[in-house]
Amino acid sequence: MSGSTRTGSSRQNGPGGLWDSVKKAAFVIGSGILFLAAFGNSLTWHLQRFWGASGDFWQNLWTKIYVAFEGHDAALFCFGTMFLPTVSFWASNGLLLLVDTTGKPSFITRYRIQVDRNNPVDPVKLRQALKCVLFNQVVVSGLMAGAVYFLMTWKGNPVGPELPTFHWALLELAVFSITEEVLFYYTHRLFHHPSLYKYYHKQHHEWTAPIGLVSIYAHPLEHVISNTLPVMTGPLIMGSHLSTTALWYCLALVSTNISHCGYHLPFLPSPEFHDFHHLKFNQCFGVFGVLDRLHCTDTKFRQSKQYERHVLLTSLTPLSESIPDAPKKGQ
Repeated sequence: MSGSTRTGSSRQNGPGGLWDSVKKAAFVIGSGILFLAAFGNSLTWHLQRFWGASGDFWQNLWTKIYVAFEGHDAALFCFGTMFLPTVSFWASNGLLLLVDTTGKPSFITRYRIQVDRNNPVDPVKLRQALKCVLFNQVVVSGLMAGAVYFLMTWKGNPVGPELPTFHWALLELAVFSITEEVLFYYTHRLFHHPSLYKYYHKQHHEWTAPIGLVSIYAHPLEHVISNTLPVMTGPLIMGSHLSTTALWYCLALVSTNISHCGYHLPFLPSPEFHDFHHLKFNQCFGVFGVLDRLHCTDTKFRQSKQYERHVLLTSLTPLSESIPDAPKKGQ
């Protein structure tokens, strides 16, 4: 075996190589599925006890909604995929906007990732972002929700009378997550190409220190291709029921809000990864970081303090204090 062949093999199988990353991804996804399955069974049991149901509380609830919209499947689908995610988006951004515009309360601002930014946020920039977000949310996402409904009716009835089982919905959510990671990573990198960036993606990167609201602050073309298609494609592939699709849309929006929020808050997923992307521009393109590891687009991130802080915060001490920046030269 030649030296170059052995070197190539070691890169594929060694730490940080392709096979190593695939194994880590499989372990994380598999562990997550097992954990959520156990948690889901426990949650279902407690909900049944709480509501006094006989085991079909969610099915009974869905049946009432289904009957109320009988004969108006398209309206029910658009309501589920537009209204509920919109409520999730603004509910998760409501408190954050209060903090961003007032710089208070301090028990939240002390968790700000970029300490010297958005304290408070520029009101002119915020109004500009708000107009764009509303347009993307109401017009662009609304049109796409209608298109998705008609595409999904080719495969079956996305608002059928029977809900999917919990474990099938869990499998679908895993497929949705993997699909989003792949599509978002490559479409996101595509919009970073110089020929596209200055016309489309530069708008989103006006915020080098992001806030939750700007998660969908983007050119309409980018919002279609890089924001919504990666999220909508999974349910299209699986021919999913409205219940799973709406749940996934809500989770995806809350997740991207957290990724952009600018605060590393206790007991919430770490936003350090995507915050670093806004700060450094050419790092951390994906959602989970698996493809960034495969393509070596997280090398600077893994050498940074932000990488050390990219963990679930389980105490009330901000990570900027427990893992402080290295002293600058001369200090």
